Amino acid sequence: MKVKIIAFAGSTRTGSFNKMLIKAAAKGAEAAGADVVVLDLREYPLPLYDGDLEKDKGLPENALRLKEIFLGAQGLLVASPEYNGSISGVLKNTIDWISRPGPGKESLAEFNGKVVGLLSASPGALGGIRGLAQLRTIFSGIKTIVIPEQLAVGSAHNAFAEDGTMKDDKQREAAEAIGGRVAELSIRLSEAN
Repeated sequence: MKVKIIAFAGSTRTGSFNKMLIKAAAKGAEAAGADVVVLDLREYPLPLYDGDLEKDKGLPENALRLKEIFLGAQGLLVASPEYNGSISGVLKNTIDWISRPGPGKESLAEFNGKVVGLLSASPGALGGIRGLAQLRTIFSGIKTIVIPEQLAVGSAHNAFAEDGTMKDDKQREAAEAIGGRVAELSIRLSEAN
């Protein structure tokens, strides 16, 4: 059974290490039999979440577009930069908007039961591990199934070749394995339902 995996980085920066990392994980998911859609959050700009804005104007068009994309997927691959020991503002804001109730949908329908794989890349020695712990907590609280495997790539400014591929085979294999695991578990859960 074919499943759809949404893969994205919590960064909008051109040349983002996390955009490069998510591509390695996406390859692993594709090799395991999933259809993978790689999103760039830069293409879905959103205002900062504000309950008054939502009440007065409803959900922004890009939030509605992302909600629709997420509804059609069985799994998520997320690569997050670490800013000041936490996840990026753009990633948290995106999650917050997508998690808002949509017209005629049950609460958290865009996340409920989705399999999630987490990765990070950072120039620091720890590779973003502190942000991954927080991201795991966020996704665990919105009805997803977060796999135990994760990858934090330290010294990210030295980890990628000019073409965006990972220099270290073990790190690349670990990223691909996370993608493969998300795809495999998503397939099994889809077949069971």
